[in-house]
Amino acid sequence: MIIFITGGVKAGKSSRALELVKQLWKFPVSFIATAEALDDEMKLRIQRHQEERSALGTFLTIEEPLALDQAIAKASTPVIVDCIPMWINNLMYYHREADFHPLLDRFIRGMQNAIVVSNETGLGNIPFDEATRRYNLLLAEANRRIAAAADRMEFMVSGIPLRVK
Repeated sequence: MIIFITGGVKAGKSSRALELVKQLWKFPVSFIATAEALDDEMKLRIQRHQEERSALGTFLTIEEPLALDQAIAKASTPVIVDCIPMWINNLMYYHREADFHPLLDRFIRGMQNAIVVSNETGLGNIPFDEATRRYNLLLAEANRRIAAAADRMEFMVSGIPLRVK
């Protein structure tokens, strides 16, 4: 089963993924973390997520900012992938946008028992700067393709999951 969770920033997507893991699968569970601790705010955010996970059970953490396809291939299932927006951010930061399509293709083919977390894009205005518009286009494409491959999709609104598919 592939579950795709999307929604706004800080809408409760990661917590929902952990809630679903408890309902659906037994531990240990793989956790693919795409974020890198490049500043103090991100270090604190990562630490909070780690604490939340450790309170639930045993997670086999795979930290992978770029090669999402390789991470899903080596993860034992079930797996949480958190999150697609940070992965795309990393591709842009490391000037690896040209790798987006082949990495995404292999990642989607490798998903089995997975919960994938992403941010919804496109609910606001069109960004002024070209880099943010490129980021939004990549994220929108990844979201559409992962959603199409998913068996189930939820949209988080203020901590409340809405079943879309």
